[in-house]
Amino acid sequence: MKIWQCLAIAAMTAGLTVAAHAGDVSRGEELSGSCAACHGADGNSTNPEWPKIAGQHARYTYEQLRHFQSGERDDPLMAGEVADLSDQDMKDLAAYYAAQEPEIGSADPDLVDLGRDIYRGGIPDKGVAACIACHGGAGEGLAAAGFPALYGQHATYTARQLEKYRSGERATDPNRMMRGVAERMSDDEIRAVSSYIEGLYRQRD
Repeated sequence: MKIWQCLAIAAMTAGLTVAAHAGDVSRGEELSGSCAACHGADGNSTNPEWPKIAGQHARYTYEQLRHFQSGERDDPLMAGEVADLSDQDMKDLAAYYAAQEPEIGSADPDLVDLGRDIYRGGIPDKGVAACIACHGGAGEGLAAAGFPALYGQHATYTARQLEKYRSGERATDPNRMMRGVAERMSDDEIRAVSSYIEGLYRQRD
């Protein structure tokens, strides 16, 4: 996807972001107790199989919770966790985790060069778009368009999600954006860019 396409999607959806996904941070904290076992008290999971959700855009987290509840994302553990959540509960949880500070990760030095090339420039001869177009130079994502922040995310988790997009096991990406990228990537390319993403971080103001 080109940068102008990302911006166009952001412009069309920006009006939905604040109003439709507003949540109560304090109430979200009260609801987060059962999430802490896997994601940590502040959303910084220590198990690389489970995602860090601290600092994630509220809109994205809310939408993923809805996908788990509807079964569009198939995960027995998450399905059980979200089964009894109301729509407002999900908004409140998303707001709480968006307000948390994500921990900085680190990349494998042996994979940095390839990972950086893919993240910033894509893989032109395979038609793989650069990750930076939708996810930003520091992995900050694009909240208005619903594109998630990636910086500091566990490489193991990111690689697994790319593999799921590649196989079609995960299909919650609008217009097949992620499936279209991942299905053209090799295991080594997925591993490299996932490692590079774990080492990204955003300077906080």
